[in-house]
Amino acid sequence: MATQSKIEWTESTWNPVTGCTKISPGCKHCYAERLAKRLKAMGQPNYANGFEVTLHPGMLEAPLGWRKPQMVFVNSMSDLFHDDVPPDFIRKVFKIMEWATQHRFQVLTKRAERLAELAPGLPWPANVWQGVTVENADYAFRVDYLREVPAAVKFLSLEPLLSPIPNLKLRGIDWVIVGGESGPGARPMDREWVLDLRDQCRRAKVPFFFKQWGGTNKKKAGRLLDGLTYSEMPVAA
Repeated sequence: MATQSKIEWTESTWNPVTGCTKISPGCKHCYAERLAKRLKAMGQPNYANGFEVTLHPGMLEAPLGWRKPQMVFVNSMSDLFHDDVPPDFIRKVFKIMEWATQHRFQVLTKRAERLAELAPGLPWPANVWQGVTVENADYAFRVDYLREVPAAVKFLSLEPLLSPIPNLKLRGIDWVIVGGESGPGARPMDREWVLDLRDQCRRAKVPFFFKQWGGTNKKKAGRLLDGLTYSEMPVAA
């Protein structure tokens, strides 16, 4: 069975890799790290190594058995393009996504350089969406690497949004997700940052998805922006 997800922009998660390491400010309060430690304490076998990068070959073929078509977030508990994930294993993940035509797969990475480096050797079927995380203006360069990738849908996850990102280059980008940090120690997100990004998307005619305000009680904070819910999706959806 697929693992149902509470993430607003997807339906299920698939984790053929678990574990990661921090590389930029957005990683500071990583939800996946907290969850991995909890799952290890509960004795969940896939998290016996805690948050160390761990490959799970036995999980590779799982999506082939899911009959119901769904949106699948790949490696919600890791980063597929982490340096410790061998290129051959990444190719196997992509091959499964190519075969599982009934689903749409959303791959998200902070390691945009390695993504661009490996992209020419990977299959890019129409059901694979590729995104990068950009948490502040200092990491907007990741968008340039994403533009080099021949994915049918290219998207940005601006979460946790930690600063304004003015003049975001949206050429060739099909979707933008914005969200505030949640959980213990959550850093605040300014409303003006979100409005500016919404307006940038409007001007560029890019679908805008506002995921959450975040905070220590994200459910209470909700996801209304000026009284509206923004759940726009790419045309390919």
